Amino acid sequence: MTITADHGYDDLPRLMSLMTGDEKHDFAATSTLDVLWVLYDRVLDVTPERAEATDRDRFLLSKGHGPMAYYAVLAAKGFVPEEWLPGFGSYDSPLGHHPDRVLVPGAEIGSGSLGHGLPLAVGSALGLRAQGLADPAVWVLIGDAELDEGSNHEAIAYAGAAGLDRLHTVVVDNASASHALPGGIAARFEAANWSTATVDERDHAALYEAFTAPHPGRPHAVVARVEPKNAR
Repeated sequence: MTITADHGYDDLPRLMSLMTGDEKHDFAATSTLDVLWVLYDRVLDVTPERAEATDRDRFLLSKGHGPMAYYAVLAAKGFVPEEWLPGFGSYDSPLGHHPDRVLVPGAEIGSGSLGHGLPLAVGSALGLRAQGLADPAVWVLIGDAELDEGSNHEAIAYAGAAGLDRLHTVVVDNASASHALPGGIAARFEAANWSTATVDERDHAALYEAFTAPHPGRPHAVVARVEPKNAR
């Protein structure tokens, strides 16, 4: 098994093309690619060598259906070997249609069921606070449709009230949520004492600026807008 970590962003389409298994959520994969790349390339303090370190940043993929972009980025950064990619979705592959944290190096949670990732991220941030670990950041990527789930609204309300300023949520907005909110997605977080930013998901400079914006005393939400799902 050979693991290399010398891939750049331009190599991601090739890595994704290696995954030829049945994938019914292909748009879910491509809509997250830029967020995942900017986070792993420029923001997250985690490497394959530090994947179990206590003081590592935690990234939780809640939008776990359609994980091809996630696997491609993990391969590009050396968490998983490239030769695993062609087996994606097969019976004996560790790379399933939903990531499994016990099979995929670097995966913090098993995911794919809508509405679980943000509450788990809140728990992770609380756990780190309880241990006195102030440096690790917790990041969670969710889809806008997950905001239809009541568990996420409870998590948003609690995190804002608790001032979990090491918690960061990225919402990939492809206009697939069933229940629109006055003022847009960011307004829901702002009402619960979150810091927010809304950017174009394909603009890496804007993503980086939004990801690294200061937000003392408050959790931070970045709404990353991508082309609507029904427009493809």
